[in-house]
Amino acid sequence: MSVESTEEETAAGVTEELAETTAATPDDGESSGKGVSLSRLEEEGDVAADYLEELLDIADIDGDIDIEIRNGRTYISIAAEEDSEGLESLVGQDGEVLEALQELARLSVLSATESRSRLVLDINGYRKERAGDLQQIAEDAVAKVKETGAAVALEPMSAYERKIVHDAVADLGFVSESEGEGAGRHIVVSAD
Repeated sequence: MSVESTEEETAAGVTEELAETTAATPDDGESSGKGVSLSRLEEEGDVAADYLEELLDIADIDGDIDIEIRNGRTYISIAAEEDSEGLESLVGQDGEVLEALQELARLSVLSATESRSRLVLDINGYRKERAGDLQQIAEDAVAKVKETGAAVALEPMSAYERKIVHDAVADLGFVSESEGEGAGRHIVVSAD
């Protein structure tokens, strides 16, 4: 058997496993109507933190890992006491590397626990700072809709960022919808 066919079989297996897990686990993160157990969320955090700690060791990057459970999700943050260029490189341009690391951490949890994870990874407070920027983007879009009456299309963003914008737009009494596919998926804000 060639390396390529082994990789294809592995990728197909992961895809099937993700599909089965997604079908078996409701999108709201609850199972059997009881919610995700605290012990499962703690296990997710431990598995992901171990994976990320090993990654930091391999890359020879200093950072402290904190795990927090809130609102039925595991939040993992990596921060350094001093400015660390190494950690900044793990965020990447527009958070692209951070998103990839988050997906790898989720895959490590899936591999170890056979459960799909919705954990959120933050590095050096990037997501917290970005949330403030996204709030401003939502407010600006709503102001433009009020001024012109026309719908406003925003730049493409990740699912996590779209969720923040959808919530902010709804809080302002306006409507938002996601449109497009893949990396081009974006939000359109309108009055109705």
